[in-house]
Amino acid sequence: MDASVSRQSRGHTQQAAHHVFEELRNMILAIKLAPGTALSRSALQKQFRLSSTPIRDALMRLEEVGLVDVFPQSGTIVSLIDVPLARQAQFLRLSIELEVLHKLASSPDAEIIRRLRGAIAEQRSSAKEGDLERFNEADLAFHNILYAAADVDDLWALVRRQSVHIDRIRRLHLPVSGKAGQIIRDHSAIVKAIADGDPDRAQLELRDHLSQSLAFSDELRVRFPGYFKE
Repeated sequence: MDASVSRQSRGHTQQAAHHVFEELRNMILAIKLAPGTALSRSALQKQFRLSSTPIRDALMRLEEVGLVDVFPQSGTIVSLIDVPLARQAQFLRLSIELEVLHKLASSPDAEIIRRLRGAIAEQRSSAKEGDLERFNEADLAFHNILYAAADVDDLWALVRRQSVHIDRIRRLHLPVSGKAGQIIRDHSAIVKAIADGDPDRAQLELRDHLSQSLAFSDELRVRFPGYFKE
């Protein structure tokens, strides 16, 4: 086979594997593929109309980020939610965002505040329409704006990689009555503290905001016993 053709073929395989990885990752994080769900490679090949190689590569990447468990000669299942790992991810995120908010509230920027309020408006609109997927995207956008404004974009990427277990706890918590409204109120209070130039209050609001889903995890474990590691 010509070298250029071989490189092109590898490129197509890698692109296909990335697409499958992203699709399955999003489905797992949204609990559309519940913890403990068995994934059939042959079924995935049919679903995505691909050969075995990109499916295998995508599943290997999902295993690397902790979203699936691959058992040789047995099968692949969506990983159960690991609460201790969720706590560690929460600790990492809180540690970073406390410093981010201190920086932003110490020198309020009108454009950043405008963008944050725009993300909150998007959350309010999607909550009113009952669109939890769009609400969740706006939630992530809100926090991403904070990291970008503090010039620590790479740390946002790190936090996202480490957050697969806490993200699923939050996604299970989100449909609970009043949760979306509470998130909007929390975000609004954080932005007001930044706008007021009050770092201490901004940090206090953040601590309360990020603690809620983990605090609710015991109730979620009772409601969804098969989703969590014991």
